Amino acid sequence: MDEPEQPVDPTVDRAGQTAADATVDLAGPDGRLPFGVRLLIAALFATSMANRAQLVALGLLVFDITGEELDLGLLGLAEFLPIFLLAPFTGTMADRYDRRIVAAVGLVIELAVAAGLFLVARGEPTTITPVLALVLVFGVARAITTPASRALPIDLAPPGLVERVVALRSVSFQSAGIVGPLIAGLLFAVDRSLPFVLSLVGFAIAIGLLAFVPATGVRQLASEAGPGQAIRDAIEGLRYMRRTPVLLGAITLDLFAVLFGGAVALLPAIGEKRLGVDEAAVGFLYSAIGVGALITAAVLSVRPVRRHIGLVLFGVVSVFGLATIVLGLTTSYAVALVALLVLSAADAVSVFIRATIVPLATPEEMRGRVLAVESVFIGGSNELGALESGLTAAWFGLVTAVVLGGFGTLAVVGVSMLAFPALRRVDRFEDVRPVRLGTDP
Repeated sequence: MDEPEQPVDPTVDRAGQTAADATVDLAGPDGRLPFGVRLLIAALFATSMANRAQLVALGLLVFDITGEELDLGLLGLAEFLPIFLLAPFTGTMADRYDRRIVAAVGLVIELAVAAGLFLVARGEPTTITPVLALVLVFGVARAITTPASRALPIDLAPPGLVERVVALRSVSFQSAGIVGPLIAGLLFAVDRSLPFVLSLVGFAIAIGLLAFVPATGVRQLASEAGPGQAIRDAIEGLRYMRRTPVLLGAITLDLFAVLFGGAVALLPAIGEKRLGVDEAAVGFLYSAIGVGALITAAVLSVRPVRRHIGLVLFGVVSVFGLATIVLGLTTSYAVALVALLVLSAADAVSVFIRATIVPLATPEEMRGRVLAVESVFIGGSNELGALESGLTAAWFGLVTAVVLGGFGTLAVVGVSMLAFPALRRVDRFEDVRPVRLGTDP
């Protein structure tokens, strides 16, 4: 294996600038975010809105065609499978080339897929085969886009404003998660091809905005390109994750907490069997999740967490577990609503901290690979968490499944606090630095 890559000197940012120089060059007046960062956040909002709208429209379209719940699951599998298989290679692409270009390439493919889905929806299909084929291509596009687009906000963030940039990115994502599905549902009621027009417009806007985002100046992977080298580079990224307790701890905690705390997948059953409410009321429960996350993300964009980061992370994941237990035990609709608000707010804080720690603990030229692997872990945990909850409910009953999931999350917190003391001791984001391979972290 080649000599391990050397991470960025913690006293130097971007193209050899000191932190003070970078602040002068990148930060706007009075510490405001530079225009390029705001353009990037807008592009990411347009992308997320298009993705969420398309996801809703795909589910409605597939169920219209077949009426089979299993086919809805196949949609998720078709999108996730390419990400799982291609992450080592697309992560390396994001490290080797200009991340703006890599993200734009993925967005162009996503736009083409949206156009294809529009044509399929207009053609009154009787089988979902062409839909699944296009979703597989869309999964390839997401595998390309995700590591680059997730690294770019950190690449462009001026020193001292990283937390704010991450929080604003979260606000844009949560807002898109509300706006996109709402508009898509209304458009689908008019014509089931119209939501894909919305996705087309969203992807086109994102590509246009991305063209004006300035160069980041971050270091790029310098090893010789090639399939064999791509595998070696990916292994180097995994090795770095394994040797960095703060990084590994943050990803592992989120992975297993979501795996055991996937009670949200059981909301339809909870609404009918425990709360005695109809589908519209269950819809409000789902809405509470988005509202809680959005409000929390908005607060974090103004007042981000700045001290006792590690302890806060373990604390909010514990709150997530406790709220899950309350959700499983209650028969009150109001209590369930509050539990979901608390649960989603705690999750939003957890995501904010992890989304800040992971890039900061990773060398600039390795962020693509690490974020690609993280996207596989976190994406997989969401799917597997829903599966775990469903299987547990089938075996032991609904209440037991949700409550055990909550206690499982608390157990993960306890084990992680013992296994990753370095993560527990993180006080400020400024304390998080890449470590040098070959030395003790």
